[in-house]
Amino acid sequence: MTERNETTISEFLILGLPNQSEQQHLFYVLFLAMYLVTVLGNLLIIVLILLDSHLHTPMYLFLSNLSLSDLCFSSKLLQNMQNQVPSIPYAGCLTQVYIFLFFADLESFLLVVMAYDCYVAICFPLHYTSIMSSKLCVCLVVLSWVLTTFHAMLHTLLMARLSFCENNVIPHFFCDLSALVKLTCSDTHVNEFVMLVMGALIGVISFLLIIMSYARIVSSILKVLATQGIHKIFSTCGSHLCVVSLFYGTSGTLYLSPSTNNFVVKEIVMAVMYMVVTPMLNPFIYSLRNRDMNDTLRRVLCL
Repeated sequence: MTERNETTISEFLILGLPNQSEQQHLFYVLFLAMYLVTVLGNLLIIVLILLDSHLHTPMYLFLSNLSLSDLCFSSKLLQNMQNQVPSIPYAGCLTQVYIFLFFADLESFLLVVMAYDCYVAICFPLHYTSIMSSKLCVCLVVLSWVLTTFHAMLHTLLMARLSFCENNVIPHFFCDLSALVKLTCSDTHVNEFVMLVMGALIGVISFLLIIMSYARIVSSILKVLATQGIHKIFSTCGSHLCVVSLFYGTSGTLYLSPSTNNFVVKEIVMAVMYMVVTPMLNPFIYSLRNRDMNDTLRRVLCL
């Protein structure tokens, strides 16, 4: 009797971006430019935080981890796009599933942690240092990495138990989890159930926690209603709000929109938005709106 986890397909064929062959080089140059901007921007943030002791605070600890996540995420994505051979081994495809789930979840968890940091900074300014202690901050970062590790591993192991018999064409530019589930000839009820439950737990609950944090922030400011208070919200949390809007706006549009005839094209476009565009824009959002980052950059450039 054949084992359940036996795979008759040894590799998958990735169709890539929906464009003509003569446009492939143009798209690759475009993505290469965006990747270089992403790498330089996120590396600059990480280096500035490491060099300036004034930036060794909870907010910048979380920001440096977010930049590291964006850096790794975009690096793996470009490595996949530059591959001239559109096929990928079965084990390599599972590795991609793990990596993309890991960094997408990590960004979600870090945005929740940063929202909590904003909440404490605005609602409990006098107790901020005692609440956001070094021990708590490190624990929150480590917890984010550990939870994403287990969640990505869970989906990867569930995917590894499936068999793929005939169709091995993935209509995407990477090994997307939902695309792989559609190709299998095995029973996918367990996979779909776990995807639904874990998607709700991580995606929806994370977003609700961010909304709750900002609801408490707005409520706290309204108690001492003043233009200065509203300005404090945007000066402290404006960058985080922009990043949250980008991340959850694109990913939410991708996973919550109804299926249509051109769903595959729309899915790829939205995936590019939150996998390529968002990591590229994050450094600009945080650096342009952050006086401390700008001051540190000027001091470093003057040395």
